Amino acid sequence: MDQNDYRSVPVNPEEVTPKEVYLSRRKFLKGMGMVGLGALLASCAPAISTVNESPASTEDLREALTSYDAITNYVNYYEFTTNKEGVAELAQDFVTEPWSVELSGLVENPRRFSLDELRTNFEQEERIYRMRCVEGWSMVIPWLGFPLHKLLAAVKPTPQARYVAFETALVPEQMNAAESGMFPFPYREGLRLDEAEHDLTLLATGLYGEDLPPQNGAPIRLVVPWKYGFKSSKSLVRITLVENQPPTLWNTVAPQEYGFFANVNPGVDHPRWSQATERRIGESGRRATLFMNGYAEEVMPLYEGMDLTLNY
Repeated sequence: MDQNDYRSVPVNPEEVTPKEVYLSRRKFLKGMGMVGLGALLASCAPAISTVNESPASTEDLREALTSYDAITNYVNYYEFTTNKEGVAELAQDFVTEPWSVELSGLVENPRRFSLDELRTNFEQEERIYRMRCVEGWSMVIPWLGFPLHKLLAAVKPTPQARYVAFETALVPEQMNAAESGMFPFPYREGLRLDEAEHDLTLLATGLYGEDLPPQNGAPIRLVVPWKYGFKSSKSLVRITLVENQPPTLWNTVAPQEYGFFANVNPGVDHPRWSQATERRIGESGRRATLFMNGYAEEVMPLYEGMDLTLNY
């Protein structure tokens, strides 16, 4: 199938659980003392599947939100632990205030923004996005935040700026695995400037209408919904505008497995598993993975003329 044949499949608020329903459901679950799906989930490693891999039907558009308990109890945050179901407990005392994010590099107005400025100077809005992990599982998450391009506009990138580099917090005394030697922390990621300035690219400060929990990247994180989840850096402390493609953690430690772009593409397999299908947390079985995670119509102009099987 040609790239242009893929259609965009946005997640619209009216197509998912209404806000008043999910908030009341969360209140009910908390009152019952239920911990959600975390303890019930098996390994995320995808199994071979023969699920139909054609684009989603109209019926597929009505996607339920992933439960708050699942979102907050099934998390990758390797500075704390490689155990997804152990992050919430280990991160619960992570200090997120006071906090600031420094913007510097190839900008006219370098500046450090306090957390309060990020919350009050930029209108917070709800964005319901799919999240697809490179490991083969997915969620639908109601984020709260604002488009990154608004923050970039405040510091005015210079004409030489072509990429945006992101650096996350590294606090060894609060992060159990920060000095394990397993990964070259701090966690670094990057986007091309046009990707960073796309309206879908979000700086999230909350989910389900509340502040982000520590395990989900509090107090502010990146969300790039058409890319695999590892591109969406948690607990940001520094954003730098640069001319050349910046090094990123996963592309540095395993470039043969994790490309710089990391766009969701069911036609490009990970060397160790297929990316054609995914397991939606909270569902049984597997579903077909959508090209660009369902956002192709919006983002494909960014990649005009590129071979996305080579620039993976």
